[in-house]
Amino acid sequence: MKILISNDDGYLAPGIVVLAEAMASIAEVTVVAPDSNRSGASNALTLDRPLSVQRASNGFYFVNGTPSDCVHIALTAIMKDRPDLIVSGINQGQNMGDDTLYSGTVAAATEGFLFGVPAIAFSQTEKGWAHLDAAARIALEMVQRGFAGLASPFLLNVNIPNLPFEEIQGVRKARLGKRHTSEPVIHMIDPHGRDIYWIGPPGAASDASAGTDFDTTNRRFVSVTPLQIDLTNTRQLADLDMDFA
Repeated sequence: MKILISNDDGYLAPGIVVLAEAMASIAEVTVVAPDSNRSGASNALTLDRPLSVQRASNGFYFVNGTPSDCVHIALTAIMKDRPDLIVSGINQGQNMGDDTLYSGTVAAATEGFLFGVPAIAFSQTEKGWAHLDAAARIALEMVQRGFAGLASPFLLNVNIPNLPFEEIQGVRKARLGKRHTSEPVIHMIDPHGRDIYWIGPPGAASDASAGTDFDTTNRRFVSVTPLQIDLTNTRQLADLDMDFA
């Protein structure tokens, strides 16, 4: 089995190190990740400059680009053989609800999915890397178990509570919840007297009802959400009047 691993926290992040160690126990692993933190990069590809690839002393490849760049380069230039699976993470902090549209962690998995490779994005629900060993164990067990009931390729988004392994109640399928609008930007003045702005934190959950990823992880379960790429609003498509010359 061959597994490609990437992330958006960068190749030095603790999450990708433990994920690679776990997957190496069952597969031939290739790690290609950003050279620095690229959280929030979404599915961006770098098209305005060339990209460089370097290799760290531990064998990880790192790229001066986005998570999607990393997976794209891995599949088209670095790896001689197509991987059987792509795993992304383990991310520092949750990727639930609307987060999936912005997440570089999910984007790395999505890039692989677009190439026709099954992919899983793994995230911890809180920042700080607490109980990362438990998250890595869960990721390994999920990959070992497999997903025989799903058509391939599949794209899964997994969020793991920051808890000891024994305190996690199990694994449950869940739909994406919904967040409120993000908090306002943070306005500051730079040393030259110019206005600068920091993007604020994400809003609280507006839909954390039963069956959502928010509710599932709040109840100490791991949430697993299958994702799709088709953004077509089929209901509006039927009502769209484009009958003109």
